[in-house]
Amino acid sequence: MRVLARDIVKAAGEQNGAEVEVKGWVHRIRDMGGVSFVILRDRSGIVQLVLAEKPDLSLESVIVARGIPALNDKAPGGAEIQVNSLECISRADGELPYQVNADIGKIGIEAILDNRSLSLRNPKIQAIFKVQATIIEAFSAYLRSQDFTEIRTSKLVGSGTEGGTNLFEVEYFDRKVYLAQSPQLYKQIMVASGLERVFEIASAYRAEKHDTPRHLNEYVSLDVEMGFIESEKDLIELEKNLLAHIFTETARKNARELAMWGASVPDAEAVFKAPTLGYEDALKTANAELAAGGKKQASARIFDITPEAERLLCEWAGREHGIELVFVNEFPRRYRPFYTYPLDATRTMSFDALFRGLEITSGSRRQHDYQSFLETLPKFGLKPEYMAGYLTVFKYGCPPHGGFAIGCERLTQKILGLANVKEASLFPRDRKRVEP
Repeated sequence: MRVLARDIVKAAGEQNGAEVEVKGWVHRIRDMGGVSFVILRDRSGIVQLVLAEKPDLSLESVIVARGIPALNDKAPGGAEIQVNSLECISRADGELPYQVNADIGKIGIEAILDNRSLSLRNPKIQAIFKVQATIIEAFSAYLRSQDFTEIRTSKLVGSGTEGGTNLFEVEYFDRKVYLAQSPQLYKQIMVASGLERVFEIASAYRAEKHDTPRHLNEYVSLDVEMGFIESEKDLIELEKNLLAHIFTETARKNARELAMWGASVPDAEAVFKAPTLGYEDALKTANAELAAGGKKQASARIFDITPEAERLLCEWAGREHGIELVFVNEFPRRYRPFYTYPLDATRTMSFDALFRGLEITSGSRRQHDYQSFLETLPKFGLKPEYMAGYLTVFKYGCPPHGGFAIGCERLTQKILGLANVKEASLFPRDRKRVEP
């Protein structure tokens, strides 16, 4: 029966002399003259195989080995297998275009992504997606515990929820449709349907011509929508609970993966101490931080929540509140979509969540009153007749509601301290990359 690499210490500790079988990939080979060591890699980790003679193997070949496990403090993981028999069941070409067992810190991101089918075999790179799997699992589990219903919505839409720009066109029989920017409309329909609380985990698409370490054209959006709220503060409270659960589960399930990246997550108690700043106060705080850093010239002033402001605000929150997480709310109406609920003549019930220097969430209470929509649309240059399908949601009764979306790759990036969000996407899509 097959034994995983992580269980070899346990098997050796039983000391019953029973033979074990391991299967996996050849990660490394060391020939020491009278003895050879093969490091086998499987989904759980690595284990050292000890052979009396040099094996005829190439790196990344798939093998099955049988032998007697033994404790050895000098072996990876503290145990090894004295091999009795070894079989190569799939031989890898000896000329690898990408060295799987290399230190990825010394390899550029382009080489990693250009050889994605091989780079994903690297244990440290795999760790990214084990952490990401926990994020998604914890996100779902917490929302289900709060009586949210998971939904699946179409990614082919007739128009964009947030307007007609930044949309990917798709040929759809005799007409053009678009890849969805978000499930916004569908989430609102489902709240109005009576489900009240819904969430979705799915890809979203933005045809933005960015080429930065923080942007993807296809990303995984962790979407939430909730009915019967008073303001965006209800959503901020929900997200704090959600992030606390995600961080707790990541620490519990992914200690090994976090250690591989030298990373840590905030504890739940710290998350609830994260401050909320109104937009204007956030700008004042960011500019005060900028000045304190020695950049006092007028040209260095910050006039919006820019990437530099996000970094400064998170550094401030870390110093003053013990966590690099801050919520910025009450954004001006000019910066928010037409459906955002107004707080007053100039401000909205909206917010962003900034974590470790990066916006990971955007959300708001939504407009729910049909007549108010009719009055608001012209102010944004929109005509009601072009929004008939969307307005139907509100024409026939819709409760006060709101929601937010967390960028899964961005959250993964900031938990692990990755330099580029593309590292947190299995198969990233940007302006030039559509393969594999």
